[in-house]
Amino acid sequence: MNARFLVVSSLLLLISACSKPAGPPPPVPTVQVTEVIQRDVPIYGEWVGTLNGFVNAEIRPQVTGYIQKQAYKEGSFVKEGELLYLIDPRNYKDLADQAKATLDRNIATLENARITFQRDKELVAGEGVTRQQYDNDAAAVREAAASVETSRAALKQAQLTHGWTQVLSPIAGISGITQVQVGDLVNTSSIMTTVSQVDPIKAQFNISEVEYLRSTQANHWVERGESSERNLEIILADGNVYPHRGVVITVNRQVDQRTGTIAIQGSFPNPGNILRPGQYAKVRAAVTTQKNALLVPQRAVSELQGSYQVGIVGSDGKVDIRPVRTAEQIGTLVVIEKGLSTGEKVIVSDLTRIRTGTQVRAVPTSDSSTASAAPATGDLPPRGQ
Repeated sequence: MNARFLVVSSLLLLISACSKPAGPPPPVPTVQVTEVIQRDVPIYGEWVGTLNGFVNAEIRPQVTGYIQKQAYKEGSFVKEGELLYLIDPRNYKDLADQAKATLDRNIATLENARITFQRDKELVAGEGVTRQQYDNDAAAVREAAASVETSRAALKQAQLTHGWTQVLSPIAGISGITQVQVGDLVNTSSIMTTVSQVDPIKAQFNISEVEYLRSTQANHWVERGESSERNLEIILADGNVYPHRGVVITVNRQVDQRTGTIAIQGSFPNPGNILRPGQYAKVRAAVTTQKNALLVPQRAVSELQGSYQVGIVGSDGKVDIRPVRTAEQIGTLVVIEKGLSTGEKVIVSDLTRIRTGTQVRAVPTSDSSTASAAPATGDLPPRGQ
């Protein structure tokens, strides 16, 4: 009887357990969505470039001598005509003084020849002197005048040479580190320092022949060679975009047959002389416009084993995880070449816990209307397969 009681009790407990009401279903997850944007977008090209001074002047002495003084501070801004070095001027001053003395002597000789010529000119009429003497006097005047001109030119050259002992900056710009020291013997082949005009500053980069042809067919800046449109940007080594835009000033006359590229030079304002010659720079410019491009926020695209995918919320509220092919990044947006249609709603929140077929509650993202389409500073995402 005890056994029968136990069996009956177990059955009653089992029936009671089965008759309990089921718990509430799990809540529907909420996701943030934004609609696929369709509009014309500029397509940017990027090229590795280097910065260079607009003018780079190698400072070389024009006379030989010992450096007596360094007058400038290395790395500072120097004005045009500012003294950089002083070469010992004593020898050249002596030469200039000798030239001045020679000129004075020749001038005195010329004056004496003219006086003699005028006196004999009066005497020759009265036959006080011979015609031969008169002709000799005239020749002496011409010879003395030529000597004066020669000595005057020699003095100018001596004074110029003496002036060259003061080594002046030919341009206004940033001075370099000195290559010589006080006491060094320099000559006309010695490079003393370099002064570079860096405002504006030049950026040189190479574009491919194909890029050149495409841009000229699209009537872009490389066809004009020089334009008032500031359509160039610089991305610096730290990834920041330089705040001042530049303009193309030179397109090289030929394509480099070794590399298949053509050199382009752009000019950029450089207030404060922040940019320096030799600095690395990535140059960027809009080369074409993609019509009716489909764009989604970059955070809506996730990468999985080298491919890209987005989550779509259909009209039935269910999720569809879809592979896509990406193209250029335009600011915070990514161009989608394949896999989406205009008007579809893409998920911009976390996709890690959502699978295809999941029922969700879609809410608009708060920043979907303010997504920027300005060029991004980071690397572009690679094209999908």
